[in-house]
Amino acid sequence: MAETAYDPKTLLPLTPAAFHIMLVLTDGENHGYAIMREVAENTQGKMRLGPGSLYGTIKRMLADGWIEEADERPDPQLDDERRRYYRLTSVGRKLVQAEAERLEQLVSIARGKKLLRTPRSV
Repeated sequence: MAETAYDPKTLLPLTPAAFHIMLVLTDGENHGYAIMREVAENTQGKMRLGPGSLYGTIKRMLADGWIEEADERPDPQLDDERRRYYRLTSVGRKLVQAEAERLEQLVSIARGKKLLRTPRSV
């Protein structure tokens, strides 16, 4: 997808797999197995991406221009040279932010309907 002016909200909602992968990549470049582990950790094991689901989603996100493969690689002595590292594009960053805002609005509505408690201030 070329970086032209567009409203990322037209691409919402994201699939849960795409959203979780993009959340992981918000912190920086990562490879597939690490993405799978972090998604499981972030969701306390409630969401587990298998290889087919993970790499199928990554393939679509690459084609759509939401993520890209990183050019730089860690030292082969320190890492498996077969690993591919991915990062968010600027389009992907706008998109994951738009999805987070959409979900935040839904949570606000649920709180207003007393389905969820308001979190305590820390």
